[in-house]
Amino acid sequence: MPADSTLVFGVASDVTVMDRWLPQGLHVSDAGPDKVEAEGDLVPGDGSHEGLFRAQEDQLRVEWGGRDHPDYAGWLQVSDSASGTSEVTVHISLLDEPGSGERADEVRELLDRSLDRLADEVGRRVDDAS
Repeated sequence: MPADSTLVFGVASDVTVMDRWLPQGLHVSDAGPDKVEAEGDLVPGDGSHEGLFRAQEDQLRVEWGGRDHPDYAGWLQVSDSASGTSEVTVHISLLDEPGSGERADEVRELLDRSLDRLADEVGRRVDDAS
């Protein structure tokens, strides 16, 4: 990522801007302390689903999971890298997912595009600060 870890974490943990970088077809909104509401094409079933969400600034870590879909969870960890840049590590768990090989490829592709959009969003913040 083209910025230090604190800035990247700030963007990645801000629920109000997540729609700019999360996979297209997924909309997330704040639903209260440690909760988000998710809806869209990538959410199983119809309507919206409540999810767990925790941003730990002291660890530069964001964790999430499906409250009504406990087979889905993940985390994003930001760490400093060289020359004012940082790295993002993401782990996603999709338990009991049928066709896991095909689904894993699809999830990787969505994740790659999302991380590219996150880097773009971070880059805009760096440019605006200059």
